[in-house]
Amino acid sequence: MKSVPFLKPLPMRSPVPQGRRHTLPASEFRSLSPEDAISVFEIEREAFISVSGECPLHLDEVRHFLTLCPELSLGWFEEGRLVAFIIGSLWDQERLTTDALTLHKPHGTTVHIHVLAVHRTFRQQGKGSILMWRYLQYLRCLPYVRRAVLMCEDFLVPFYQKSGFKMLGPSNITVGPLNFTEMFYPVRGHAFMRRNSGC
Repeated sequence: MKSVPFLKPLPMRSPVPQGRRHTLPASEFRSLSPEDAISVFEIEREAFISVSGECPLHLDEVRHFLTLCPELSLGWFEEGRLVAFIIGSLWDQERLTTDALTLHKPHGTTVHIHVLAVHRTFRQQGKGSILMWRYLQYLRCLPYVRRAVLMCEDFLVPFYQKSGFKMLGPSNITVGPLNFTEMFYPVRGHAFMRRNSGC
């Protein structure tokens, strides 16, 4: 009987190149930072200039709020790319005034939502509604927040009503020819949900 020589297995080549692996999460939600300001402004400018001719926040104001209160912003990133965002600040009065457009009141209990915008290639996919839902869930975890307010053009009222916002009435603020409706969301009324949400 002949002995069979020991056969070594041939090394298998991986079908995937052994370069850098993809490490970015497919979808990520996080607070924004001043480093995100240019991406934020590009999305905002494209979204608002085409519709109303005005941006809610200019680039320096975006940087201002992302420096003062980044915890009141939320960005949605797909594979590292910003696709939608919300920027807010604290306010300390019942209704919005023109000061609310540029000020952050650190002792306020109302979050003024300045802007929600979605990148043009991701619109009509429900991302705005999902982002707003996540943002409101996040606000419930902040013990100092009692409510959220925003102002929007009339055609956007149904969108915000679907997210749970209620009408306060016409806003005292106008921007050029644009008139707005002021709306609010009662964050404090969800104390039970806050207690049971793991916040």
